[in-house]
Amino acid sequence: MMKEIRVTEIGPVCIGQTENAEAATGCTVFIAPGGMRAGLDVRGGGPASRESQLLNPLMSAQSIHAIVLAGGSAYGLGTANGVMQYLEENGIGYDTGFALVPLVAQADIYDLSVGDPSVRPDAAMGYEAARLALEAPNYKDGNYGAGCGATVGKLAGMDYCMKSGIGSYAIQIGELKIGAVVALNALGDVYDWKTGKQIAGLLNAEKNGLRSSSVCMRQNYSVVENKFTGNTTICVVMTNAHFDKAQLCKIAGMAHDGYARSINPVHTSADGDSIYAVSVGEVAADQDLVGTLSAEVVSEAIIRAVGNAEGAYGFPAMKDLPEK
Repeated sequence: MMKEIRVTEIGPVCIGQTENAEAATGCTVFIAPGGMRAGLDVRGGGPASRESQLLNPLMSAQSIHAIVLAGGSAYGLGTANGVMQYLEENGIGYDTGFALVPLVAQADIYDLSVGDPSVRPDAAMGYEAARLALEAPNYKDGNYGAGCGATVGKLAGMDYCMKSGIGSYAIQIGELKIGAVVALNALGDVYDWKTGKQIAGLLNAEKNGLRSSSVCMRQNYSVVENKFTGNTTICVVMTNAHFDKAQLCKIAGMAHDGYARSINPVHTSADGDSIYAVSVGEVAADQDLVGTLSAEVVSEAIIRAVGNAEGAYGFPAMKDLPEK
């Protein structure tokens, strides 16, 4: 029997987030004090990331201590410095014999076109999010953390896009737990994966309903030099099943099917779509089952990201559109 649980129940991962609502940016930090095995699959053409190669199965580190999802594009990658500082102060890291070195991976969305482009997540914001993760976990869906400045449906630029956010979904079958947190900042439109209905994305000319980005692309198939490269959907999939890095890279790849079901177009040259998959338990489970369920969990988290977003910065949210 499968049941829904809170994503925060997949221990021992602790989640903290901070945001600057006025500037429309923030970060979400995932910490496993004892380490977590992790894999990564990047499908988009424009990722902003840090320590990605650390998750390659050929690299020696078998676990990492934290993952950061943040705004600010490449400017926001310094957020991890604050996370590292907090972890070092609290005795968490890889012991080199001379110093503790916390292993922190990071991926960022581009939100500089939403609020104040001169304000980006930084080390101070990362430090505070890390502190909250371990001392007062505060994760919630909506316009928070890495989802503070997230938007979707940007094929025609910012004038016709919608407000998105960060969303989560988790399930349990027996002892097995699988969950996902998605910061949804896609170029494309968002679909309910169960019905195929478009629920968010590119606004129509009157801005009172939706139109299809893929249809618009077909109507003008000439080369576009800059598809407004301010996108990227980033995600952390978590499970208490036991997998190694190579298996987790495969699970992360299968989880991208959740993006493909729920975002169209997706994995474009103007996106940096990335998924981390982490293992924080010892439950024995089939890799292909966990990968398949991860895709479903990701799709549902995407729905939660747009469903819990609030209209802001002049951009309407899904809940602001007329019911059809």
